[in-house]
Amino acid sequence: MMQSENNEAIFNALEAFLPKDAVVNCRRFGNGHINDTYLVTCREGFPRYILQRVNQDVFQNIDALNHNVELVTEFLRGKVEAQGGDPERETVVLVPAKDGGKHYFDGEGQCWRLTLYIEDSVCYDQVEKPEDFYLSGRAFGRFQRMLADFPADQLLETIPDFHDTPKRYRALERAAAADRMGYAAKVREELDFAAAREADTHAAMDMLSRGELPLRVTHNDTKLNNIMFDARTGEVLCVVDLDTIMPGLSIFEFGDSIRFGANTGAEDEKDLSRVSLSLELFECYVKGFLDGCGGSLTRAELQMLPMGAKLMTLECGIRFLTDYLEGSVYFKTAYPEHNLVRARSQFALVADMERKWDEMVKIVEKYAAGT
Repeated sequence: MMQSENNEAIFNALEAFLPKDAVVNCRRFGNGHINDTYLVTCREGFPRYILQRVNQDVFQNIDALNHNVELVTEFLRGKVEAQGGDPERETVVLVPAKDGGKHYFDGEGQCWRLTLYIEDSVCYDQVEKPEDFYLSGRAFGRFQRMLADFPADQLLETIPDFHDTPKRYRALERAAAADRMGYAAKVREELDFAAAREADTHAAMDMLSRGELPLRVTHNDTKLNNIMFDARTGEVLCVVDLDTIMPGLSIFEFGDSIRFGANTGAEDEKDLSRVSLSLELFECYVKGFLDGCGGSLTRAELQMLPMGAKLMTLECGIRFLTDYLEGSVYFKTAYPEHNLVRARSQFALVADMERKWDEMVKIVEKYAAGT
């Protein structure tokens, strides 16, 4: 008998995947802020599972999301099996519903999925030491390598223009011109900072349009807590939380990790003297990422890695500033100036990257030479 906090919708979702008498316990699991996630314990003879209700307020194109997750998980499973690995520990495994589908829609149109729980695994919320950041880089680099021959154009764009930096900049220009909150005059310095780097916003997208950067499968949420580690050996098992899988650029995948992982200050640090790029952490991630990629990146991608870090930081600052000018309607804020503080912090990090540009390039060249 099921002993849990579950409501009828959760119970019905479990029945869509598992025998009626299989479930013993189901409880909330993890600290994710988007999907509802539960750890499911069953009677003897069954493994444990993760049940999720996908948040369709956030992920509105649910059919595209499901399409991407199903294609990528099946592809990765085949890769792991071909390499003699254990796909039940080294990939996300979708459990089929009784009707044969990989997802279940209940009577209210809510989307549910069931995956195998990876036993003897652990994830971490924060980088505690440089080795953690190295392992994070290696995990996402390995993710790139394993999907290097996946035809990325088969994936659907679930968040249109997600990292189209020129479009993000044009949105900032429109927000400043409209000035619906009357804030533009007091953020002139920030607007000028972004305008001075408008040409940079085109760098990656222009190369993509010319065929100089390949379209890749990108995860788009490269946080440490989206990596599962073996609890006994400490080795990386797999990357999880695939809802933001889309076609994109490897340099953006790399760059977003640097943006939040190698920053000596918080994303919303008010004291900008605390904001800088840690070259030590930058080097750790470069080494890990390129070790994981295993030579799968092109020469152009390698050369553009520092620009990927700068662009993702600049783009994030532009998005925060745009939202501030529009009245903070997108990002959650704790106080009225929160998005402006975030934008200033990101721009401060961009400026520090520019000061350390030669060192960044040399670090990438050092490890790229061995690939």
